[in-house]
Amino acid sequence: MRFFSEKGFQVVGIDNDMRSFFFGSSASTAWQAALLRESCPSYLPVNTDIRDSAAIDRLFAEYASDIALVIHAAAQPSHDWAAQDPLTDFHVNATGTLNLLEATRKHCPQATFIFTSTNKVYGDRPNSLPLAELPTRWELDPSHPCWNGIDESMPVDQTTHSLFGCSKLAADILVQEYGRYFGMNTACFRAGCITGPAHSGAPLHGFLAYLMKCAATGIPYRVLGYGGKQVRDNIHSADLVNAFHHFHLAPRPSEVYNIGGGRFCNCSLLEAVSLCEEISGVPLDRSYAGENRIGDHIWWISDTSKFQSHYPGWKLRYGLREILMQIHSENHSRWMAGATG
Repeated sequence: MRFFSEKGFQVVGIDNDMRSFFFGSSASTAWQAALLRESCPSYLPVNTDIRDSAAIDRLFAEYASDIALVIHAAAQPSHDWAAQDPLTDFHVNATGTLNLLEATRKHCPQATFIFTSTNKVYGDRPNSLPLAELPTRWELDPSHPCWNGIDESMPVDQTTHSLFGCSKLAADILVQEYGRYFGMNTACFRAGCITGPAHSGAPLHGFLAYLMKCAATGIPYRVLGYGGKQVRDNIHSADLVNAFHHFHLAPRPSEVYNIGGGRFCNCSLLEAVSLCEEISGVPLDRSYAGENRIGDHIWWISDTSKFQSHYPGWKLRYGLREILMQIHSENHSRWMAGATG
């Protein structure tokens, strides 16, 4: 919101704080919405559910051809939560996406449409890579073609996705199809872990933010499977939004990009724990569960070379230590005061 407000956009933000429904009051986005209202005069919050096609249609009709850019980041984002309520997960992730695509096609077909997809569209296919167990992480041999990350050529079928992965894949394909079939400027950004100080981390979603919150406040943390050596790349929300802006300035219909921290910003869970303890100065109260989540990745690093070849002016700015220090410094006093988020 701040990024595009500073670029001169009027930003209409659709958010009904359903994150608090998914993950409880501690994951509410209300605190961040209040900060945005104070700091962004051009920000207009709208409390609307993307599953409500009539309400979405009315909102898009109000602004119509004035809409230049649609960034669709609304989702049920949890691998685990989806299995508890597959219907709600699918309606939010797939039907909600269809509602936004149709409203864009009907009222502002010239607009750029960016969908925040996920690496879970590849299911557990990455687990077939020849990974070796090292002292703190699983890793590929540097000679392997995927050492620099997984690119968009990895197949998405005949693999275990999780129900969340299925609903996001349905949405991903819809976004691609609206670009191909209707000639709209659509793009799917298949992200790994999106993070930053504005994230309302929760046990089921928001890896780095929640881990740092646990370390700083003494909340027990439960490590799920793989000995804590599972690897994720992490991208700061500011770097991701900057990528969106680069795409919007020169859109390409129906594109798909793997996007993340790549080799520049990645860690295992154990490595993240060590950094959180170092930055917070507090030992993390952690326990281990032997079983991993169904369909979960052992190792994921994004190969962002396709996006970087299309938009050479974009580059990652925030490394892992800087991200964790920022999460801690900007949230510590609020966490200690018992605030949500």
